[in-house]
Amino acid sequence: MPAKVAIVTGAGSGIGRAASLALDAAGFQVVLAGRRAAQLEQTASSSKMLVVPTDVGNPDSVRALFAKTKEAFGRLDVLFNNAGITSPTLLADMPLDEWRRITDVNMTGAFLCSRAFAEPMTEQRHGRIINMGSILSGRGMATRTAYCASKAGLANFGAALAFELGPSGITVNTIGATVIVTDLNRELVRTQPQLYQRVRDRSAIGRLGEVEDVVGVLVFLASPAARFITGQTIYVDGGYTAG
Repeated sequence: MPAKVAIVTGAGSGIGRAASLALDAAGFQVVLAGRRAAQLEQTASSSKMLVVPTDVGNPDSVRALFAKTKEAFGRLDVLFNNAGITSPTLLADMPLDEWRRITDVNMTGAFLCSRAFAEPMTEQRHGRIINMGSILSGRGMATRTAYCASKAGLANFGAALAFELGPSGITVNTIGATVIVTDLNRELVRTQPQLYQRVRDRSAIGRLGEVEDVVGVLVFLASPAARFITGQTIYVDGGYTAG
């Protein structure tokens, strides 16, 4: 039986890179999608990985991603909607273009990819859509209005989509992560710990998240063990949202 195939968006760095490597180690054939080809090539430590530079906010780019995946492997099993951006901006200072840029990547990108994923998966009667959410999916934060709105929308999009696609054997879930330490922010966390102290203080475990905390849940949700879990936001936050 051929290996199951997973698309990871935002695969060039951070959680996306770690997720791609974890899925590869779990036996999946991984398709790396993202805007920066050079970063995707760095992620592709395995020759089996397919690199497809993609702008998830562009419908033509998304169609090309799925066409190339189908051409290369003939199937698709898992979609990890991980691509996401943010920008700390007060509402009064936020241009409309910035609002659209954040919501296009964080929410519209997941819509476009999920729509492209759903058609072949409905015929296959099997599939997993996993969205990368946030603890801010259900909470507010000053200067992050666009990010909070997009992550809340993404979680509810996943819950609604679970009911549409469930009869076809497709599950849809969202991972609500706390601040995750990655190569992109590790130095900032080390040199300016006060920025993240509130998150640590509210965590039952008393620390920030690591990429391993997220990818373990991702691999579980992509596996047969999670076949009866759908429509959920699973918080990977050390207890932050329980406090």
